[in-house]
Order: sequence, then structure tokens, then C-alpha cells
Amino acid sequence: MKILVCVKRVVDYNVKARPKADGSGVETANVKMSMNPFDEIAVEESVRLKEAGTADEIVAVSMGVAQCQETLRTALAMGVDRGILIETDAELQPLAVAKLIKAVIEKEKPQLVLLGKQAIDDDANQTGQMFAAFLGWSQGTFASKLTVAGESVEVAREVDAGTEILSLQLPAVITTDLRLNEPRYVKLPNIMKAKKKPLDKLTPEELGVDVSPRLTVLKVTEPAQREAGIKVANAAELVGKLKNEAQVI
Repeated sequence: MKILVCVKRVVDYNVKARPKADGSGVETANVKMSMNPFDEIAVEESVRLKEAGTADEIVAVSMGVAQCQETLRTALAMGVDRGILIETDAELQPLAVAKLIKAVIEKEKPQLVLLGKQAIDDDANQTGQMFAAFLGWSQGTFASKLTVAGESVEVAREVDAGTEILSLQLPAVITTDLRLNEPRYVKLPNIMKAKKKPLDKLTPEELGVDVSPRLTVLKVTEPAQREAGIKVANAAELVGKLKNEAQVI
């Protein structure tokens, strides 16, 4: 079985994101970048499936500026066999990303696609569902446990009432949640080996995909500062403030 895993280069989760001075977006110049944490979980799961003998080959795909090669090399160091970079300086929104992944899937023909449930930069949570719909494939979102057996895959996902179990027929798209696994620490020898693994480059034009933005960002600003809270003596006072001051009841 071939697995395609999608990875995105984002502002590192330890860095506080700040808007640009002109409010046109988030500042990324001279900011530490890393692999989206949810995608890192997807990479780890794909490598575990290969180590268990379920998968024969893992292909990682990323798209964006040339520096996305660093993200792909991290995936290769974790155990991915080869990488594909769709290089473009254009702003990539979820719909364009879904179309690009669909084109790569049609080229590579994997049986299983893994990716994070969302990226921590835009928190869109749309890409996996979009290209699964384009392909007409089964999809399991927010996976906290994954079991592959023959031509089917069982996905456990957390819902409000507890855990929901889905049985999907391959080919399928799975988006990963935090509780699925804990990604391994990448050791220096594997980082060195990753430099020799194949990494192909494509462009949206070569794949025949229009990546023109459909949405326009008007302004990005810092969230409003939280005001200090107050203490109340009893429940009656709390109800009075909610009713008369906050006017929420």
C-alpha cells in the first residue's frame, strides 16, 4: 500500500504570531518556521504503518515557497521515502491546496492519504474534506486511533458523546488529531540520510491547477486585550450583574 502524507510549513507553535505593520497578514520574516504539528502526527502514523508492514511506500507532499523543502526534509528524516514540493509564491487557500493534492493523488495513486485535521496558522479544517469530496473517497476526520486491515481502515474519532468508530473502504482520506500518537524525535543520522532521499519539484502550472485566491484578507489585527475580572460575594450578586450589567440573561 502506498501512503501519501501532506505537510505544511507554518510559524512554529512556540512563536507568538504577530500581524504585519500594515495589517495585510501575519509576519513571517525572520520568524522560526516548522512543520504543522497535526501534519507531524500524520507523518508519524504513516511511518508506523510502514514499520508494521502495512505500507510499502510513503510519499510526502508540501506546497508553497522554496523553503518548504526544509519541512519535507524533516518528514524524510522521520522515515518518509520521498518528497514532492509544489513550488509557488502564490497565496494558497484551502480550495487551491485541495485541488493540488487531488492532482498529486491522480499522479501518484496512493491508497491512503493522511494529513493533519487543520493547520495552526489559519485553523481552516477544510482541505482534507475538500479533496476527499473531489475524489469521491471515504473520509475519516479527527482520527484519534487508526487500524488498517486489508482493504478497509477503522478510525476512532472523539465526539461529544464519547468515541465514534468508522469503518472505511480504501482508498480513503484520514485527518489526524492530537491523541493519535506522539511524533518521534528526529536523530542526526536520519537527518543526514534524508538529504540523499529523492525530492521532486513541480509547479501548479505543470499540474494544470489554478491557485488564484478566492478570498481577500482585508485586515489582520491583534485580539482585543482581556479586561480584568471581578469577584462576587454570592450567587445572587452574580445573577444581578449578569442581568443588569452584562445583560446576558
